[in-house]
Amino acid sequence: MDEYMDLAIDLSDDNFEKNYGGPFGACIVKDGKIIGKGINRVLKDNDPTAHAEVVAIRKACRHIQSYDLSGCELYTSCYPCPMCLSAIIWANIKVVYYANNKNDAANIGFRDEFIYNYLNKIEKRKKEDDVLKLTCMKREEAIKVFERYETGSQKITY
Repeated sequence: MDEYMDLAIDLSDDNFEKNYGGPFGACIVKDGKIIGKGINRVLKDNDPTAHAEVVAIRKACRHIQSYDLSGCELYTSCYPCPMCLSAIIWANIKVVYYANNKNDAANIGFRDEFIYNYLNKIEKRKKEDDVLKLTCMKREEAIKVFERYETGSQKITY
């Protein structure tokens, strides 16, 4: 498991260097094999949906030629935003490991919290683990990329 999270963190660091989008990386694993990797490509592709998790889901689906990623695990450098959580659920991924948390993302300028607040106003949500198990791991390593992003000259918040 550590190797997959290490890959997600490495992808986020590499993406920080490329400046294709925010410092986010993700990979999807099925039966011990990586079937999809993604980086945030929002700026590179001018696509607000090109988050690392969504890119990884798209690649994994193409790889196995199916829209159903049941039995897969997703490793991501940060807690998924509401859009990515929805995509993860639609893809039937039941297990997600993340490194940085929602507050870490907010601290470097990402505005997921307002979407969570909006959704909470619409309806009372059940506990997240009723639908999806989310586990934080390796935050100490992943936060370093966020810290570099926060002080970097190529920071673009969107």
